[in-house]
Formats: sequence, C-alpha cells, structure tokens
Amino acid sequence: MSLVQITGFINGEFLPVSDQIQPVYDPGNTTNQIGTISNTNLNDVENAIKTAHQAFQKWKDTSIQERKELLKKSAELIFQQKDCLKELLVTEHGGMLWEAETDFYLGSGVMSMYAQAPDDLLKPKEIAEETGWIRIHKRPKGVISAIVPWNMPIVLTMMKLGPLLLAGNTVVLKPSPFAALALTQLLAKVAEIFPQGVINVVHGDADVGNLMTSHPLVRKVAFTGGTSTGAAVMASAAQSIKDITLELGGNDAAIILADADFKSLLPKLLKGVFTRSGQICFAVKRIYVPKDKLDLYFELLCEEVSKYKVGHGLDAEANFGPLNNKKQWSIVQKFIENAKSSDQCEVRELGQKLNSEQWENGYYILPHVVKTLNNALEIVQQEQFGPIIPLIGYETVDQAIEYANDNEQGLCSSVWSTNIEHAYEIAQKIEAGSTFINSHSFDSLQLGMPFGGIKQSGIGRELDISETLKSYLEPHSIRLIK
Repeated sequence: MSLVQITGFINGEFLPVSDQIQPVYDPGNTTNQIGTISNTNLNDVENAIKTAHQAFQKWKDTSIQERKELLKKSAELIFQQKDCLKELLVTEHGGMLWEAETDFYLGSGVMSMYAQAPDDLLKPKEIAEETGWIRIHKRPKGVISAIVPWNMPIVLTMMKLGPLLLAGNTVVLKPSPFAALALTQLLAKVAEIFPQGVINVVHGDADVGNLMTSHPLVRKVAFTGGTSTGAAVMASAAQSIKDITLELGGNDAAIILADADFKSLLPKLLKGVFTRSGQICFAVKRIYVPKDKLDLYFELLCEEVSKYKVGHGLDAEANFGPLNNKKQWSIVQKFIENAKSSDQCEVRELGQKLNSEQWENGYYILPHVVKTLNNALEIVQQEQFGPIIPLIGYETVDQAIEYANDNEQGLCSSVWSTNIEHAYEIAQKIEAGSTFINSHSFDSLQLGMPFGGIKQSGIGRELDISETLKSYLEPHSIRLIK
C-alpha cells in the first residue's frame, strides 16, 4: 500500500506540504508506516479561520431547505465512502474492521438525522402583544472550531458538523493526529458538496488548537476528548468569552442488582467493556456487584473474558485490537502494574494472543479483570481507557449508588436487573448524563437522545436535534411597542 499523504484543506483546496511532517504508523504493526500528516502552520490556521468567516457571510443566508439537501447528500456520501476508507481507518486507529464500519454507519446516520430536522426549529418565533409584538430570530453564530479525537473520528465529527452546518455556521476542524488520514480524505469530499470555505481542515498540535480556541473570529468551540485537555480548551475559549460544547472523559459505572442473572447478561455487559479495547468515553469502566456474590461473579467474568482473542484490527479472528498509541499503552500498563502491586485487589490477565510474534511491534494488551472491595483504588477512581475492568463488591444498593456517584466524572452509567421499575428508581439517583437499563454499549445509544456528561465529563449535549441545534444558534429578539 502506498503512503497516504494529507495536508490541511482550506477553501476547497489542499495546502502544499509543509516542513512539519508527522509519520503515521499502524498501532497493530508499528514497523508499517501507512501515511504522513503535514502540519498546518499558524499563518494557514489564521487563513482558515478568516476563510470560514468570509464563507459565513453568504452561507448564513442560505435557505433551510438548501442546507438540509446538502446534509442529505453528505449522509449518502459518507455511507458510500465506507468501503473505500474503512481499512485505512483500522490501520491508523487500531480498531476492528466492524468498529470502523460502525463509525461510518453512525456518521452517515447523524447527518441524515439533521437533514430531516423539522424546519420550525430554525424559523422565527412570534409573540403577539396588545401593545405590539416580539419576534425571536434564530441566527447562526459564525465560525465554529471543532476538535475531535481518534477513537471514533467519523461519527464524533459528524455529531458536530451536522448541527453546526444546519444552523448556518462554518467550521475549521482539527482531527487527532492519531486518526487524521481517513477523516481528512472524507471531509475533503464532503466539503465539495458545500460552498467553498464552509468546511476547512487543519492539522497540528497544541499551538494549532490554542489559536483555534482563542481566535476572536471563532464564536464557539466544540471539543471531544480528555478532561484535562477540555479544561485547557475551556480556559483558552474564556479569553474571548466563547460558547463551548465539551464532551469529555467518562468513568462509567454499571450496577448489577442482586436479582440480575449475571451469567446471562455477561455478553451484553462485556460488549460495553471491551469494544475498541475499552477506548470509548462511555465504555463500562467500573462494575459493582453484591459483596456476597463477588467471588462467584469474578470467576464467571474471568471465564468469559478468557475466551477473547487479541490481534490486529484486520484479523477476523480477533475480538479486539491494540491500543491506539504508545502514550495510552503506557498509561494502561501503569494501571495494571499499580493494581498488581496493591494488596487491596486481585488481578488476572486473560485472553489469547493472535500472531504473538507481532506483539513487540504493536500496542497490544491482553484483557485484565480486577476484584476488589476498595472503591478508592486508582483502578476504580480513574478512567483506564483500556482493556481492564474492576469488579467491586457492595454491601447495600445505597452503597452501590454512593460508590457510583463518588467520582468527578459523570458521562454514562447502567443498572442491571430483572425488576425494571426498581432499576428505574435507582437510575434516577445516579449522577450521569445518561443511564441505561440492562444495556451499556453502542446499542444503548439512539439518534435524537441527548448525549453528554455532567461534572467533569463535559458541558452541553449532542445528538438531540433540538437542544444541540440550539447550542449552535443565537436568539435575536426584536420587539415593537406601538
């Protein structure tokens, strides 16, 4: 396979190759270079923002129907590009082939959803008064800076592009350097559907991100990524009082109630743990079970996890692939080492290696299961973002709720029970943006359902048409007093 070489994309054209080149290697085989990213210099980032601002002057006046038609065409294109780009996506971000396909399916679905949004969400609202009237117009904000991560780059990008474009905004988007190749190629094709300058793409590190989040022409920042980076984005945006949407890390709790059939629910539960090797913001990262069943459930869990095979994302035998990058691999290895050195827990390494001779050249980690009664352990309190899951025993349901809420993050969560009403009562007491009953995976999400977190898991919601669209619009009230 020839190297895929990408540069920034501004005003309908790819930029010349810069002198700042980042090589891209397959995380499942780091001896295999698959491409290069040409970083965008700050002058070009400045130009991208100004270009988006100029394009906004015309784009904001286009009709709702025209925008919806272009979103519909975008949805169709994303679906069509799936087969061309899915293998490239696997070799740059390390996921399984079906996970890459899911990314494209969901991305297409999100754009299609916004293409079908009710027209009245964007139309002016009129309030009649005896002495006159009030008309509330809904105006686009302007240039949006969007920064997206590497784990599910297609859908996470479209969760921003769909509403911001429908609202009449323009965008400068920065992909993660760990998953920029397929996404940039896709966005260049999507951009051809829209007027020049409406969609622009830049590449780079913190200096590029800082300019995107502090520039005075940028009216809003939409960011998905880690909590610490989200805090830096928020601080940078505050310099010019920008609006923000932050979808940050999660340390999702799953509470298993005493009446649940643990063995039968395991396949569904584990799908929420190990998909993308655990590298999903709303993956299950803590499992709470009754203390008197902790040992039994630990053995059942280990028995199921021991069947997993870990290998390259293009290996049809593999259940999950490598971690995305060396830094994340090192973080997860440190979690495992610290857990093993603790006398407060038991740690088991499980599963099977596929093509073990290749493991020295990839960021592979076998699944690990941890058993503990200590909710304060690092492995419980901090988001692992890898194939490691702690099982924690609780004395009472109230204690399980207390344990689940005793965390600074609150993205998603789940309650598992045969008594749905009881599970629903408990779900209402959990501090999270979403709580699922008897599921906790991609299957739990639904287009149109608000997605986002509380506490340090973020600000704002995505996927909900009305609320999300509202966050990309500015109300303008005009009042006549006769």
